[in-house]
Amino acid sequence: MDHLDKLESRSIHILREAYSEFNNICMLWSVGKDSTVMLWLARKAFFGHVPIPLVHIDTSYMIPEMIKHRDKLAKEWRLDMIYGQDEETLAAGETFPEGKLSHLECCGRLKTAALKNTLNGNWHRYRYNHNKDQYELDSNREPYTGVIVGARADEEGSRSKERYFSPRDRNNDWDIGDQPPEFWDQYKTDFAPGTHVRIHPLLDWTELDVWEYIQREKIPMVSLYFDQGQGKRYRSLGCAPCTEPVESTASTVDEVVAELKTGKFANIAERDGRAQDKEDGGGLEELRKDGYM
Repeated sequence: MDHLDKLESRSIHILREAYSEFNNICMLWSVGKDSTVMLWLARKAFFGHVPIPLVHIDTSYMIPEMIKHRDKLAKEWRLDMIYGQDEETLAAGETFPEGKLSHLECCGRLKTAALKNTLNGNWHRYRYNHNKDQYELDSNREPYTGVIVGARADEEGSRSKERYFSPRDRNNDWDIGDQPPEFWDQYKTDFAPGTHVRIHPLLDWTELDVWEYIQREKIPMVSLYFDQGQGKRYRSLGCAPCTEPVESTASTVDEVVAELKTGKFANIAERDGRAQDKEDGGGLEELRKDGYM
């Protein structure tokens, strides 16, 4: 087995373990490269069928290509696709793009609060109806007891403190000092009732690992990751008003892999173009303590 085979094998094992141990879990899909690789791994883990609902938190400010890519793959791969959002904040126009909030405050509402209330069933969920080719209000409001997330330890500082199976309290709040040890590939999955669990199958993957796996497996990616002739592309995807591309002429997966191998971005954080990270002092620890992805 080569390096990618070993990473793939561990991630598939964790996905199967999560599905086996937790009764009502979902998988977050941001439509970015990491969560799309995770989705691909889930298709492998369960032989082409993903038996876990996919949840997307739609801030309504996502770059339009992301939503198109989400719905295209949802149809092609027959995914159980669900989205949630902070409808009250959006209706009131209390967002950063409307000039009412800071980046962090906006993320706190449109991402963190929307995620928590979508997972616990307090707010509306919208499920894709494959027969009607449209999203409909979901009558199922049962809370998800666990969520599978495409976080990587090398992406930013707070993620390096996660475990493969990382417990939160019933409100999704994260106590960083109370994390179970994970020695010799032994994972704790027997948590107290009411514990909400985050599962991280990609925790030990690097940015280069992800792109080399995309290259090997030929995984379809949203076009925003590639230069469209402007000499720019995105390394990390988020809301359009708060995410900046990097200078790059890489227009294919092969070129992205080659570019990363040159070390061009070695001293530049992968999320350097995300405004909320800079406002939070270069990390997302406070947002993540409160439930952010």
